[in-house]
Amino acid sequence: MSSNIKRLNAMTVDVEDYFHVSAFESVISPSDWSNITPRVGDNTHRLIDLFNEHGIKGTFFTLGWVAEHCPDVVKRIVDEGHELASHGSNHRRTTTMSRDEVFEDIRVSKDKLEQVSGKALLGYRAPSFSINKTNEWVFDILLELGFKYSSSTYPIEHDLYGVPDWPRFKHLRKEGIIEIPVPTIVSKGKNTGIGGGGYFRLYPYWLSNRRIKRYMESTTEPYNFYFHPWEIDAKQPRVEGAPFKSKLRHYVNLHAMEKKLVKLITDYEWSTMAEVYGIK
Repeated sequence: MSSNIKRLNAMTVDVEDYFHVSAFESVISPSDWSNITPRVGDNTHRLIDLFNEHGIKGTFFTLGWVAEHCPDVVKRIVDEGHELASHGSNHRRTTTMSRDEVFEDIRVSKDKLEQVSGKALLGYRAPSFSINKTNEWVFDILLELGFKYSSSTYPIEHDLYGVPDWPRFKHLRKEGIIEIPVPTIVSKGKNTGIGGGGYFRLYPYWLSNRRIKRYMESTTEPYNFYFHPWEIDAKQPRVEGAPFKSKLRHYVNLHAMEKKLVKLITDYEWSTMAEVYGIK
């Protein structure tokens, strides 16, 4: 049964492969990628099929690496009316790079994605939401490169990312970039993430749905959801040698993700970030 809260929300996909994720960076280096068979192409095509089946549009924050190795996916995203946006070049967190390196990483990804798609990009999402108080200059880079918005902050406490006291909703940064944070709810004065990721796979759907409804009942702001193509791929190779916590986060309930995703898609109304947040 669909939700009785009628509001247009943003469906987003971080288009990266299982071996790109930050959780495995200690055991898989970029020099290994050329020896691994990509799965992101087939998985993203499956997602586009799923979105088309349910008549929704989404925003695909895509790596420049994917544009280079799976150009057919990038072309299909734009040809079928979805929004293409940048996720950087090679999934390096912006907190691990110098200002010059970040500039080149984002510039190259934007160039590759626009060349393959023939479309100008409006949006960017930093890998692992890696913009914080130590590198707010990334927003200056985005403005210089012609981006209109970012979705790179998560106002929660987390071991990999997060600035709990940053704004919870869409806002115009002092640099001139619109920032759209990942959604949170407030419980006992503390922000809790409800935007997707591992918790959506971990929790039963009824609990995730209840948390989303709580968000919608407490604000008139749109909701946005994120996930990855590898999350619907229960047959992906298992990475050896990764920390237990990383493997738990990555592999929990992969087999159930697609079924939960279909429920989410049918329970709420969805479109792209640009449409939902009125960005042109």
